[in-house]
Amino acid sequence: MKKILDAARRVFCRKGFLAVTMQDIIDECGISRGGIYIYFASVDEIFLEVMKQRSKEKFSEVNKAVQNFQPFGQVISDYFARQKERLLNFENSLFRAYCEYIFSKPKPAVQAFRDIQFSQLQKTVESILLLGVLQGVVANDGKEKLQRLANHFIVTIDGLSILALAEALTEELIDGQFAILNEMIQKKENENAN
Repeated sequence: MKKILDAARRVFCRKGFLAVTMQDIIDECGISRGGIYIYFASVDEIFLEVMKQRSKEKFSEVNKAVQNFQPFGQVISDYFARQKERLLNFENSLFRAYCEYIFSKPKPAVQAFRDIQFSQLQKTVESILLLGVLQGVVANDGKEKLQRLANHFIVTIDGLSILALAEALTEELIDGQFAILNEMIQKKENENAN
C-alpha cells in the first residue's frame, strides 16, 4: 500500500487532484488495475489516505521536538525553514490538489476533512507557541490569545501558499512575512520581560 500512496502523492503533486485518474496512479506505481482496487475503490479514497499520511509525516517532526522540550527558538526556526522550503519548491506540495479537492466537492462532503486538517495544523502551531510559553520566551496571555496567534500563523502561511500556487511568490516575500511573525513573538518576549 505504501508504494501506491507514494506514487499517488507524486501524481497529485504534479497534476493536482482534478486531473488525476486511477490509470495515472496505476502507471506511476506499476501495479495492476486489480492490485490497486484491492486497497482503494477511487481516486478520492487514495487522495484522502495520502493526505492522512502527509499529516502524520508533516507534524511528527515538530511534535517530537516539542515533546523533547527542544529550545523554542530552534523549533520555530526549523518550522519556518520547512515552510519556506515547501513554498519555494511548490512542485512537491499537495496544496494545489488539496484546494482542488475542497472546491470540487459539496461543502457538507468535505467539512469534516477540512476541520480535521485545520485542527491538526492549529494544534501543531499552538504546541510550538506553548513550548515558548513553558520556556518563558512567549508571554502567557491565555489559551484564546495563543489560538489567535496560531491562527494568524496559519492564515499567513496559507496566503503564501496561494501566492506560490499562482507563481507570484518570492523568497523576499516569504522572509518578510516570517520576519513579521517572528516580530509578533519577539513582541511577546519583550512584554514578558516587563
